[in-house]
Amino acid sequence: MTDFAHTAVLGAGVIGASWTALFLASGRSVAVYDPAPDAEKTVREYVERTWPTLTDLGLTAQGRPDALSFHNDPRGAVEGAAFIQESVPERIAVKHALYAEIEAALEPDAILASSASGLTLSEMQAGWRDPARFVLGHPFNPPHLIPLVEVMGNTRTDDSAVTGAEAFYKAVGKITIRVNREVPGHVANRLQAALWREAIHLIREGVASVEDVDTAMWAGPGLRWAAMGPTTLFHLGAGPGGLAEFCDRYGDSFNRWWDDLGTPHLDAETAATLVAGLDPDADTAALSAKRDAMITAMQKAVTGLR
Repeated sequence: MTDFAHTAVLGAGVIGASWTALFLASGRSVAVYDPAPDAEKTVREYVERTWPTLTDLGLTAQGRPDALSFHNDPRGAVEGAAFIQESVPERIAVKHALYAEIEAALEPDAILASSASGLTLSEMQAGWRDPARFVLGHPFNPPHLIPLVEVMGNTRTDDSAVTGAEAFYKAVGKITIRVNREVPGHVANRLQAALWREAIHLIREGVASVEDVDTAMWAGPGLRWAAMGPTTLFHLGAGPGGLAEFCDRYGDSFNRWWDDLGTPHLDAETAATLVAGLDPDADTAALSAKRDAMITAMQKAVTGLR
């Protein structure tokens, strides 16, 4: 089953629909499970809407947008699937119930990856009799557009399931990192949570408005971070001396900034402050389209240079 020609997606919300579009674009067939009565209509519309973007990224050369089947029974969806991406709601009881229902129906060598962001691998493993073929495969939203997938296994995971998942994701155009130790939120979510915490602190302290903090991000470090990570960029930031020179030169400044960082909580008052800082008349559909167009353009540029 190493070619992963037939796949399954369990849960057809925004994440599941996005995975479905990507898997179809790669030339694979996809069996979708979601109990919602409008799931098929929603997924087909999503695939149709995202196909031009996937084509623009060069991901649909082997694509088969109609290689879809829909199932009300998750056991029927996973039958014969070599790779299954699970994206059902992040409630541990829901996930455990699903795993118990499908485990006996899985192909012996099938890999099942969970998109979970808020639950840990060990928490989810408790829903399996044998979790050897179960891995974390956490994407960034939307999965068809953002390349990152965080992959993790542990001592209860078959090594071939982890390497197989990485190979599959690479085959459908993704970039993976390996999470070596379990922490809440994995890697990328913790990074963005840390950044957003300080953004909120600056807003709450009156340092800058919501709009200006967002602008400071996308018009400043966000552009550099789309090219390289912060440690590599700082390595380049001190000239020939590299990172050692950077740390020596700016260590005191960073320590001062770190000591002054805030620790706000996302309570009702904070949420209201953030909401009030946004344009209430903004068309979210138009904003989403603009976001996707810009990310697509950046993706094409970055891919061409790597």
